[in-house]
Amino acid sequence: MPARPVAPPAGGLGWANLGMDIVSVNRVRRLLDQYGERFFERMLTPGELADCRTSTGLDVLSLCGRIAAKEAAFKTLRVRGRFLPWPDIVVRRSDGGWPLVELRGAAAEMASGSGIAEITVSISHDVDYAVAVAAPVLAPLPANTPTTRTT
Repeated sequence: MPARPVAPPAGGLGWANLGMDIVSVNRVRRLLDQYGERFFERMLTPGELADCRTSTGLDVLSLCGRIAAKEAAFKTLRVRGRFLPWPDIVVRRSDGGWPLVELRGAAAEMASGSGIAEITVSISHDVDYAVAVAAPVLAPLPANTPTTRTT
């Protein structure tokens, strides 16, 4: 049985593994200039790209924020020997403007194996960098399930 990110103590909530990532705006701008939008189609879904689009093209800060959020979400899963399944971690803008994470395919399987029901994320960006912090929401444990603490 795979280990949960962190075992909740008896009768209470436990800690979970946070994920964090930072992305250089200059690096993403260089990639966009060198390879165009097609380069980012491997990482972002059409809906995510649409969320980053303005009337003048892709908003680089939004693009960097989505990339950082996907990396941060993946880091909460704590899986060995697996690469980030870019299209399976989807970061979209809610009606209220905050980011929402949807896990699909391989990412959903990894989350389930880690005892994670969903992931919440916060994104911030400035002139040179975008950062994201992700926190998993742990799935409830079945009654009488032994827990294992991992760090």
